[in-house]
Amino acid sequence: MSEVKISAEPRTEFGKGGARRTRRAGMVPAVLYGHGEKPKHIALPAREFAAAIRKGGANQLFAIEVSDGTQVLALPKAIQRDPIKDSFEHVDLLLVRRGEKVTVEVPVQLTGEAAKDTLIVHDHDTLSVTADATKVPDHLEASIEGLEAGTQVTAADVELPSGVELAADPELSVAAVTAAPTAEQLEATLPEVEAPAEEAEAVEETAEGAEAPAAEGEEAPAEAKTEA
Repeated sequence: MSEVKISAEPRTEFGKGGARRTRRAGMVPAVLYGHGEKPKHIALPAREFAAAIRKGGANQLFAIEVSDGTQVLALPKAIQRDPIKDSFEHVDLLLVRRGEKVTVEVPVQLTGEAAKDTLIVHDHDTLSVTADATKVPDHLEASIEGLEAGTQVTAADVELPSGVELAADPELSVAAVTAAPTAEQLEATLPEVEAPAEEAEAVEETAEGAEAPAAEGEEAPAEAKTEA
């Protein structure tokens, strides 16, 4: 993954109020930390940061140039998003050096198609791996081509690029292939629709109060009269 150069400004306002003002100015509040250095609060241009993350993913490497002259390499460690506005609220950035090994979570993509009449359950969509900080892959791939029901894909089955080592348990389940349910099984799982209690009672009362119709050729019985 190639690094993305991005400018930054030192941030002197803190707390919720300061963060809101930073975001209103079109910037993302962020903090740089690691290597025993004192945390440095900065603000990143929101549009440039969002574009880089969309293209390179959550493990995008940034070459950050702060206006005070600071130049560093950093990887996103934690990204806070606003799900409603679809914007970035805050970013924690981990300082790294070229040639340094880092352990990160990388997305896993399933490739190919399993056997007919099967379903795929994606148990884990990321895997923990160790790689050079400047060569973290944007994704990993695991093949499910032709797999039959009852087959399991583990972390050990995932293809790793050169220089990338698995940090997760090799037996961790990434995906499982199961038999697709039949039409009869699906129908059996559908809940029975019952009439609401009030509606059922109304139907019952109507049935009890209704008079039986007279047979053909017979007169309907006259109403009973009481003698005075």
